[in-house]
Amino acid sequence: MKDLISILLELKAITPEQRGQCEADVAVTKQSFEHCLLQRGFVTPELLAQAYAKQFGVPLVHSISESMADPALLARIPLKFLRDQVVMPVTYEGTVIILTADPRNFQAIDELNLLLGGDLGMGIATAKTILDGINRFYPLEGAKQLVAELEGEKGLAAEAVDLGAIEEMEITGAAAEAPIIKLVNHILYQAVKQGASDIHIEPYEKEIHVRYRIDGVMQLALTPPKRAQAALISRIKIMANMNIAEKRKPQGGRIMIRVADKPIDIRVSIVPVQFGERVVMRLLDKSRALVALSSIGFSERDLTVLQKNIAKPNGIILVSGPTGSGKTTTLYAILTQLNTPDVNIMTVEDPIEYQIAGIAQIQVQDKIGLTFAAALREILRQDPDIIMIGETRDSETAQIAIQAALTGHLVLSTIHTNNAPATITRLIDMGIEPFLIASTIVCIVAQRLVRQLCPNCKTAFTPAADMIAPLGLTAAAAKKITFYKAVGCANCSNTGYKGRLAIFEIMEMTPAVAQLTMQRADANVIRNKATAEGMTLMIEDGVRRLKEGVTTIEEVLSVAVSEEPGERDYQVVA
Repeated sequence: MKDLISILLELKAITPEQRGQCEADVAVTKQSFEHCLLQRGFVTPELLAQAYAKQFGVPLVHSISESMADPALLARIPLKFLRDQVVMPVTYEGTVIILTADPRNFQAIDELNLLLGGDLGMGIATAKTILDGINRFYPLEGAKQLVAELEGEKGLAAEAVDLGAIEEMEITGAAAEAPIIKLVNHILYQAVKQGASDIHIEPYEKEIHVRYRIDGVMQLALTPPKRAQAALISRIKIMANMNIAEKRKPQGGRIMIRVADKPIDIRVSIVPVQFGERVVMRLLDKSRALVALSSIGFSERDLTVLQKNIAKPNGIILVSGPTGSGKTTTLYAILTQLNTPDVNIMTVEDPIEYQIAGIAQIQVQDKIGLTFAAALREILRQDPDIIMIGETRDSETAQIAIQAALTGHLVLSTIHTNNAPATITRLIDMGIEPFLIASTIVCIVAQRLVRQLCPNCKTAFTPAADMIAPLGLTAAAAKKITFYKAVGCANCSNTGYKGRLAIFEIMEMTPAVAQLTMQRADANVIRNKATAEGMTLMIEDGVRRLKEGVTTIEEVLSVAVSEEPGERDYQVVA
C-alpha cells in the first residue's frame, strides 16, 4: 500500500515544500501530518478524502442520499458514538459499508463491525458529509412508536409533564423518559430535518394535527391522540416561558434550542380556538449564512438599479411583499454590503433574525413600550448613518422614517403591499403627504417566493395555449422557451420541488413617478409609467425564471399575474 504523502504528491495536491513544512511541524507538535495539511490550508477535506480512497482502494462517497441511509440500521447504533467517531453505515451499490473520514480509526470501525454483526466494507467521505448524513437521517424516534406510547400512557395531565430545563438543549441527544417530551422533541427535530419554516399544532374534536410548512406549502406530519393535547400544549408553554394556567387569552413566547448542533430560534404563538389551543411555531436557523446581494437572484437590470440606490446617502428603500416572502433576507443582504467600518448602522427589529457584527440591533418589546416608533425616536439620537426598520406597520413609524430620511439618513424597511406601485398608494392611505413620499422614497422592491424545481426529476413539456396566455407571452415567444413540470422523486419527497427562489419588481422614484405620486395618481397609472421607463414587472421576472428552467408556470402564476394577458412579448434579461 502506498503511503498517503506519495499519493498526495502524485495527485499534485501538495508540493514537496509543503510536505517539508508539515514534516517539520509534526516533529514539534506531535500532531498528525494530515492535521497539519488541513490546518495550513494546503489541502481541502475533499482532496484528503480522495487520497484516502485511493490509498485504501475503497469507494469515495460525495453525498449521502435518503436511499443510502437505513433508519433501522442507524437505530441500532448510539447517536453519540456515530457523531463522536464520525462514522456511519450506509448502503452503497447494494451492500452495507462503513463510511469514515479517517480510515485509520480502526477501533471505531471494528466496534461498528462487531455491533452490526458482519465484516463490512469501508468507504471514505469527508467529516462534513458524514455528520450531515447522521443529522439528516438518524431516527430520533419513530412517529408511529411515539403515538403508540402516548395511546398507552395513563394520566397525561399537564401536571404529569416533566418540567425540566430545556433552553439551549441539544434535543437530538436528549434521553427524555416521558413520552410527551419525546413527542415534542420529535416534532421539533423532524421540522428542522425537513427544512420546515413553521410548525402548526391544530386541535380538532377527536384528534390533533401537526403540520409543517415546507417550501411554502403545508404538509401533514402526524396526528397524536387527543388525550395528549393538554400535556403537549403545556410542554410547549413551559419551553416558551408562558403561563400554563392561561388558556383563554393568546400568548406569545420564544424557545431557543439546538438541533444537531444548529442553534434554532423558535417564535411561538398560541391562541384559543374551538377545541383547545392552536400553536404556531416559526423556526429560524441561526447558523444559516447570510446571503450576498449578488446571490439573491436579481436580474442584471434589477441588481444595477438596487446597487445604485443603496449607495445613496439618504432616502428610503422599501421591500414589500406578504409574510414569508423573503423580505428580511433581502434587507440583511443589503445591510451586509453596507456594513463597513466608516458607517454607523442601527436596526429596530421584531424579531432580530440574524446577528451581524458591527451593527447595533434593537429588539422591539411592546410590553414595556419599546415599539418601532419609540425605538426609532431614540436611535435618531445615536448618530446613525443607516437605519433599518423591521416593518413599517403604522403611520407613526412611517412619519419617523420620513423625518429620518429628510435629515440625511438612509432608511431601509419592509411594508406589506401587493406590488411596488401599490406601495405608494398604501403610504398615502397611511396619511403620509404625497410630496414627502416623492422626496424621500428612492426605491421600492416588491418580491415573492416560488418553489424551485427538483433538478433530479424535472421534465420538459409543451404547455397548452391556455397555460401560457396568463404569462403575457406571445405564441412565438413561448416557442423559444423550454418549459418544465414538477414530477417528484425520492430526492424531493415526491413533491417535484426542492427549495425556493425569489422573483422581483423594482421601481425607482424617477421624476415622472414622483410627479404622479404628488398628483395622487392611481397605482395602475404609476405602474404604466414605471414600466415605460424600464421597470420589470414581477410576472416578467417570473418569465425570466421560466427561461432559466428553475420553476414552473403554476408557481409563477401563483404569485404574479399579467396586467395585459396575451398582448405583450416580455423582453427579460436572462
